[in-house]
Amino acid sequence: MKQLASSPVKQESIKTLPSFILYYYSPIFDLSIIIPTDLMAPTGEKPLIVSFGEMLIDFVPTESGVSLAEAPGFLKAPGGAPANVAIAVSRLGGRSAFVGKLGDDEFGHMLAGILRKNGVADQGINFDTGARTALAFVTLKADGDREFMFYRNPSADMLLRPDELDLELIRSAKVFHYGSISLIVEPCRSAHLKAMEVAKEAGALLSYDPNLREPLWPSKEEAKTQIMSIWDKAEIIKVSDVELEFLTGSNKIDDETAMSLWHPNLKLLLVTLGEKGCRYYAKNFRGSVDPFHVNAVDTTGAGDSFVGALLNKIADDHSILEDEERLRKVLRFANACGAITTTKKGAIPALPSEAEVLSFLEKK
Repeated sequence: MKQLASSPVKQESIKTLPSFILYYYSPIFDLSIIIPTDLMAPTGEKPLIVSFGEMLIDFVPTESGVSLAEAPGFLKAPGGAPANVAIAVSRLGGRSAFVGKLGDDEFGHMLAGILRKNGVADQGINFDTGARTALAFVTLKADGDREFMFYRNPSADMLLRPDELDLELIRSAKVFHYGSISLIVEPCRSAHLKAMEVAKEAGALLSYDPNLREPLWPSKEEAKTQIMSIWDKAEIIKVSDVELEFLTGSNKIDDETAMSLWHPNLKLLLVTLGEKGCRYYAKNFRGSVDPFHVNAVDTTGAGDSFVGALLNKIADDHSILEDEERLRKVLRFANACGAITTTKKGAIPALPSEAEVLSFLEKK
């Protein structure tokens, strides 16, 4: 876009517009132009990572190792895997945007505000006046692992329609990331498929983390069918060890089982193993990266922190996916992000900055 530096900015207009809008006014030509600043890409600006899907409120027990009924209280924490990834990217110094739907309620506007506060572009968000923002109550086991109980019948995220998508935002993505929860019901499923198609046609790298939540699906069979229905579109896929077992039907966490999920379009398959690190599979090499041992109190968001770190590093340079030495360094960094995230309760509050990660790695 042509620089309009010589045109004075109409200051009073700025106050009435969201923070991501820049308003130009030219008294000479009587011309006003409104430009979403997050879509402007000046030379040297970081590539955009767009994350698609759900954002919700997690209610986390103040005491670990108890049932929901026994919990003395709950900590309100923003969450939702795609939103977690977007904030993880931004907190690490990257450039991200979120596409999804929230309820036109206090929780929905609070979540949108949290995205903005964390530097995530929010022009891809829609608000639904007829449905509430999704809620999830999370049971924390003694080891920090979790179980979920969801309130979404339906929640706003399920009602996103294809015609509500910000297609220009999606087309501007260098990486387009998504999960599988948005595949459960219509109209969100169609919106998901449309967004993937538009991103791919525009040249984005497609990243997929199924983020399996069995209680949300009508059946295990339906979950597997829908998760696998878009499997061959993604170029980066991350699954947990639990998801690997679910999708393959095998109780063996080994190379043969993992490679049964490989497809010709895939550039990188990752299997996260929690406290055991991760395994990686590329076209010409494979291996594992050791974990970092920490005092885990809540594993919520650890996988999203890992994914955000990975995408932030490769968005600038996709050739990392073909260079094992550089990829291993990136995955070590991602493992550190995931480990740090488990040391605090809640997902988004626990996502680390790059300075925190580098400080953590210096001590290891």
